Amino acid sequence: MKKFEIISDHNLKSKKIKSKLTKIFKDQNYFNSNIIIVIGGDGFMLQTLKKNKNKDKFFYGINSGNYGFLMNRFSEKNIIKDLTQTKLISISPLEMTVINKKNEVKKSIAINEVSILRQSRQAASLSIKVGKKILIKKLVSDGVLVSTPAGSTAYNLSVHGPILSLNSKKLSIAPISPFRPRRWKGKVVNDKLIIAINNLNALKRPISAVADNLEIRNAKKIIIKIHKNLKFNLLYNKNRSLHKKIKIEQLKKETDIS
Repeated sequence: MKKFEIISDHNLKSKKIKSKLTKIFKDQNYFNSNIIIVIGGDGFMLQTLKKNKNKDKFFYGINSGNYGFLMNRFSEKNIIKDLTQTKLISISPLEMTVINKKNEVKKSIAINEVSILRQSRQAASLSIKVGKKILIKKLVSDGVLVSTPAGSTAYNLSVHGPILSLNSKKLSIAPISPFRPRRWKGKVVNDKLIIAINNLNALKRPISAVADNLEIRNAKKIIIKIHKNLKFNLLYNKNRSLHKKIKIEQLKKETDIS
């Protein structure tokens, strides 16, 4: 049995689960551990991963929120068995580089997606370049979203982006409420390519760039690529891995469409 560190958010359900786990693992040393048990929802998991990005850790999420796509179901009876029979999933985040209107350069990582959003009542006016090719010269919309496979069932799915398999080595680029061209559906691109998004009218049509939940306002240019040197190691219950969860969502979407 490996050693554990337990981190939870502040809601009552999370605290109760943490209390139960503390009793179960009372003989374990919680410090200098190689597994971090994260109790909360998807947002808390994303926050915890980013805080521990430079540590060589394995993360086992326990859901105490609503959907908990990145998390596992908690079973007090089977927790030891679940932790000893986990399936490892390693994912790389996006690296977002933003140049704002003051020509300041700011960076952040995104595990699920980077959202480019209009910052005022005016629609955003954007150009998108993928690698050396112009994907779209002018997109007038509420914004655009670049999603990883792990995040493709989240905000990306809500804006009708495709669900990507974890091993697809692809990224989804999906428009948010496109006005011109109205019927542009976005694009699935190779994750080795660099995506550059330019604000065509930064003065009149300001935009913000959001890496998961971290917002940088008044962006002029946003560069997005896979962070090749950073990986997060997520642990899942044997019969409920992230691969299976994504596959289930793909099947649901196909059923809904048909």
